[in-house]
Amino acid sequence: MELLISLISGAVGGNVAGGLLNNFNLGMLGNSLAGVVGGGIGGQLMGLLGAGGVAGAAASGGMDIASILSQIAAGGVGGGVLLVVVGMIKSAIGK
Repeated sequence: MELLISLISGAVGGNVAGGLLNNFNLGMLGNSLAGVVGGGIGGQLMGLLGAGGVAGAAASGGMDIASILSQIAAGGVGGGVLLVVVGMIKSAIGK
């Protein structure tokens, strides 16, 4: 469940970042793909850092709204960050 939340929020974060930062915009498909990968990475890093996420809440018997929101935030930020990194690499190669 936590991976799905990270992937979806990463796609949204990638598209939002692409819309706000026109220099790094990769198009809707590129923004979504970079966001999904970045969201997955961001969610996994959050779990490795001990933030737990949804899996910890589900194992304890319930889905805590705070853990879901933190997973959404980690996925969204991860998606946006990876979009910017890929956009920077693309613009550096294009020069």
